[in-house]
Amino acid sequence: MGSSDLVAESSVEFLDNKVVLFWSFTVWLVVMNTTMFNVALPNVLLDLSLTSATAAWIVSGYSIVFAIATLTYSRLSDFIPISRLLLVGLSILGIASVIGFFANQFYLLLIARILQAAGAGAVPGLAMVLASRYIPLSRRGRAMAYIASAASLGFGLGPVIGGVITQYLGWNYLFVVTGLVFILLPIFFKLLPKELVKIGQFDLIGALLTGLCVTGLLLVLSTFSYVLLAGTIVLVGLWWRHIHRKDLPFIQPKLLKNKQYTKLLYIGFIAFVLHFSALFLMPLILTTVFEKEPAAVGLIIFPGAILSAVAAQFIGRFIDRFGNVPVIMFGQSSLVVATVLFALTATKAPVFILFTYMFMSVGFSAMTSSVSNEYSRILPKEEIGSGIGLAQLLQFFGGAFGVTMTGILLTWQQGVLEQLSYQNIFIVLIGLIISSVCVFGLYIKGAHVRRN
Repeated sequence: MGSSDLVAESSVEFLDNKVVLFWSFTVWLVVMNTTMFNVALPNVLLDLSLTSATAAWIVSGYSIVFAIATLTYSRLSDFIPISRLLLVGLSILGIASVIGFFANQFYLLLIARILQAAGAGAVPGLAMVLASRYIPLSRRGRAMAYIASAASLGFGLGPVIGGVITQYLGWNYLFVVTGLVFILLPIFFKLLPKELVKIGQFDLIGALLTGLCVTGLLLVLSTFSYVLLAGTIVLVGLWWRHIHRKDLPFIQPKLLKNKQYTKLLYIGFIAFVLHFSALFLMPLILTTVFEKEPAAVGLIIFPGAILSAVAAQFIGRFIDRFGNVPVIMFGQSSLVVATVLFALTATKAPVFILFTYMFMSVGFSAMTSSVSNEYSRILPKEEIGSGIGLAQLLQFFGGAFGVTMTGILLTWQQGVLEQLSYQNIFIVLIGLIISSVCVFGLYIKGAHVRRN
């Protein structure tokens, strides 16, 4: 290899590192935007004179639109340049942040949050597509790990920063944080690869049906309405028929027929169920059992998020050197240990929650980065955009499912001793992570059969 080749390779690697750094910062902003606003909900209820049921739409509306937007941007990346999609998404997020800052009515706030979700969805989905398309396999694991750790850091910092801003400035100032994306627009415009627009058709009907199906499933989980269940079943039937009749559907049926891919989908889904369930349960336990204030709750969760961010560089290097399988095994082992420890010690003392979440946060970071990298390895290049987009959709649905399931389990156990009810939920979560370990065993067996 000549000196000119070495210079070219080093300059490309430098460019990769800069893009990953700024993209990780953007992921951190987007994820933190989700968690820090949840802390402010009691103040929003008070300031806008809302009921809990009405305010819930601020959270659920954001989650639904964010999940659908993530898949939509990933799907559009098959024929629209990533740079253009990201600039559109960040522009929408920035404009929505300005609207939210001046919002003084519920509907204006709801519109701002939904627009934020529509713009923010460009960040996580396109991050994985960009890494899969432009970062060499030898460095891709490190990039995936940095992005995953930025998300974990956002989960941990969100409650801390959200609580401080809400307490001292007011919830409207939370929108100033996401308004920082305006600064990032010229940076991404300069750094992102210049791509050509490809000929293709966007399946708008498929996208709408997908959105309605996901919305219906979340509403069924939260309401247990038989009418909604029947309507959702009809929508799923129409969606299934549509994707098999459309030449270029929003979700490609051959992805769902790829057994190895669907196994990875389940593994990623369960990881998000566990992590979001823990993030939902930890503040409840710390508040109801140990009577901790919101700021103290955030500080107890924070060390796990910091540890995950520090561990990211080591996780990425390990993926690049040894592959995804050992890291997935490590991530699942950490999640098993964390869930068992939560079941045994979460209601004993806050310090146990602090240390146990360290296991879970690092395990979750390892899982998300390695599983995402494994998608890019097993999928053909032309399926990476839609494949990672669908995976992102199911992962965020897994997070919503985990929170909803946990809330339902708590409701069912009314009258049961408080500590015992939390322990029972963690036992259910132990069963879920064990099922994920079994599925991964089948995945390894399937990969071995393919090689032979």
